[in-house]
Amino acid sequence: MTITVFANAKLADGSLRDIHVENGRIVAIETAGKAAPSATVTHLSGDLLLPGFVEGHIHLDTSFYGGKWVPHRPCTNGFDVHERVAFQAENMAKAEPMAERARNQLDLCISKGTTQMRSHVMVDGSVGLTSLETILAVREDYRDRIDIQLVAFPQSGILKSPGTPELLDEAIGLGADLVGGLDPASFDRDVNGHLDVVFGVAEKHGVDIDIHLHDAGSMGAFTIEEICDRTVALGMQGHVAVSHAYGLGDLAPDAAKKIAARIARSGVSIMTNAPGNHNFPPVALLRREGVTVFSGSDNIRDSWWPYGDGDMLHRAEIIGYRSGFYTDDELAAAFDIVTAAGAKALRLEGYGIEVGAKADFVSLAAGHVPEAVIAFPTRHKVYKQGRLVAENGRVTR
Repeated sequence: MTITVFANAKLADGSLRDIHVENGRIVAIETAGKAAPSATVTHLSGDLLLPGFVEGHIHLDTSFYGGKWVPHRPCTNGFDVHERVAFQAENMAKAEPMAERARNQLDLCISKGTTQMRSHVMVDGSVGLTSLETILAVREDYRDRIDIQLVAFPQSGILKSPGTPELLDEAIGLGADLVGGLDPASFDRDVNGHLDVVFGVAEKHGVDIDIHLHDAGSMGAFTIEEICDRTVALGMQGHVAVSHAYGLGDLAPDAAKKIAARIARSGVSIMTNAPGNHNFPPVALLRREGVTVFSGSDNIRDSWWPYGDGDMLHRAEIIGYRSGFYTDDELAAAFDIVTAAGAKALRLEGYGIEVGAKADFVSLAAGHVPEAVIAFPTRHKVYKQGRLVAENGRVTR
């Protein structure tokens, strides 16, 4: 098969290189200007070449992006997950078809440079397996443009929603890649019972875990400790993530440092999108202690908030801004959260700009990584296994 050379690409270290791609993989990285005459050449003209972005937490089944505008409805007495779930059910009943909305959201994310994604999809007594079946079909349609992990997500709880334990078990057999959970203490009000189901399904099927945890303060911290203990007891280090973990942002510095060390020892990853109306995990502290911190858009124009643009570089900027990141090293850390750290948390094979990796990358009009994080480059191209899938904010067909 003909080798394609992506010529004169600027790498993160500032060097100019020619990237040789064959069968969707990087087979060589050479000094710029050494492309063989027989190769097909794509000229990058000194643009910055970065690995495709990792969208580590999104909800393809519940976004209204691309459909009619849905005004945000505030909770009646402060943030309340139960009430937000009820609002979501009402809005979903009037929304455009799920498959159409999911495709709109995927096109948005791909156009902004995402090549790897983890989406949570509702699986519980309120919707059964219907949402999962729809998103599985959409995933198949997009398999050549983006890799998608699906989490069976019990949005209505596990113990409070009749039949959900059995549905989560069935969802893995149907094609979901991970099993999820939701606020074991505050939603189901039974931490052990909730985690028994989640870890039980994971152990039975040999799949990973990603648990939503919105609980604040000591309740959230206690739940994280329970998750860490179970992770270690079952030998699942590196296979478990906690999404949001707002409670970590409520702790005093000494307490936060102590639990961060415990999280690092357990190999549990932490996902944050640095939401504007909540405390969020102390990113720099967690990373210093060895915790893998990754990110995602979470909700894009849905029943939880009207924001979201699917741009993981913008998400890195938000994390950096809210974390007080100013130096080049700190901005590079924000970039790592939406690329290499995300790849580690999702346990992605063949990620990065290196020989043997998948040719999934983004070229940008930026001088270096810190500039890419803060400048919102508008000229960019997105490649999946060496094939152009988006250019300047528009997907190619």
